[in-house]
Amino acid sequence: MKNRSFTLDAPGGAARVRRRALAGGAVLAVLLALAGLAAFLTRTDRTAKPAQPHGASAQARPPAAVPASLPTPARDGLPVPPDTNDPLVYAKVAAVALWSYDTRAYTQPQLVAALNGWLTSESTYADASSVDALVPKAQVWQGMAQQGQFATATAATAAFPASFSQAMAADPGAITTAYVYAVTVTGSQSIGWSGAARGGVQGMSMTLAVQCRPDRPCALAGVLPATAP
Repeated sequence: MKNRSFTLDAPGGAARVRRRALAGGAVLAVLLALAGLAAFLTRTDRTAKPAQPHGASAQARPPAAVPASLPTPARDGLPVPPDTNDPLVYAKVAAVALWSYDTRAYTQPQLVAALNGWLTSESTYADASSVDALVPKAQVWQGMAQQGQFATATAATAAFPASFSQAMAADPGAITTAYVYAVTVTGSQSIGWSGAARGGVQGMSMTLAVQCRPDRPCALAGVLPATAP
């Protein structure tokens, strides 16, 4: 998956890489395989009973149903989660937030905190490390800030990966425990810096895990380590 033009060396070296791989693998198992989904949803640390199907929200909708995306709201320049119950719309706005940054407007810790505010409050499904890994660590950010580097992004498409749609077609009720959807978003990112309003433009893609329970707005569960077609 191609996310940023700068190098993101994960703190903690190999240990952090292993932790992220394990977390990402768990999300993949939940979203992209029926066996993994069943195993995850029946873990011993879960006590809540599965919710009942809620109309169309209980099933993966076809990519053709993608509505227009919402603008990415912001507060003090930092991205704010949109108020929507549609996982496809939410994923497009979230992808733009994850591909964008502005070292001139806020600090690295402020961006990390803002993006963590997008995560679901259900710790069972929140993978903060997969989101934090997309933000450059403090030393890298400092060098970027000296150049006034920033990035803007757009999202073009959002769709449920084929493997996720197939899993949901085979067992539509499985989604009703966690209501976590896999959504693959494609778009573009443009990087600029002081003295240059715009640098190169590159294509982007990522698969996000989005939780959309029927009784509350969508929230981010995490980012998968690889883009799912």
